[in-house]
Amino acid sequence: MPMTLEQKQAVTRDLAERFEAARTIYLTDFTGLDVQAMTELRARLREEGVEYRVAKNTLARRALEGLDLPGLEEHLSGPTGLVFGDEDPVVPAKIMRDFAKEHDDRPSVKVGVVSRRMISAEEVARLAALPPRDELLASIMGSLTAPVAGIVGVLGGLLRDIAYMAGEVARKREEEGGA
Repeated sequence: MPMTLEQKQAVTRDLAERFEAARTIYLTDFTGLDVQAMTELRARLREEGVEYRVAKNTLARRALEGLDLPGLEEHLSGPTGLVFGDEDPVVPAKIMRDFAKEHDDRPSVKVGVVSRRMISAEEVARLAALPPRDELLASIMGSLTAPVAGIVGVLGGLLRDIAYMAGEVARKREEEGGA
């Protein structure tokens, strides 16, 4: 049953809102995936707070009108799935990569947008190879605190040495004063 004009307008508005709000957008070609696989992909993405939508390319093009996302329109051809993420761009990239490995390289990423910057499918693949944001931050924090921990260890050793020396001096004075 064809969509009514009101339904098309509602979908276009909703897509425009998602395009505008999303920090990460990936356009995918889902050719060859059956309904069961698509449902599984959506579920995996949803677990991580990521949305996967399939929309008519004409409605997606209309939704992009007036938005600061130039260049996406040219990738809206053929079966197109839209990945919308609000947080870490690595997470949906990893999910898409892992899912594609299990499903004959489907879906394939056409192009992406991360923080309003267009990236190629190859760059999305490189993102998928990175550790998630939380792991990167933890690694950076570990790198930053390691030198501090080293300094604290050295200072602690110096304080122990000074305390030992002060104890030895006090013991020696006591021996000299008592003799």
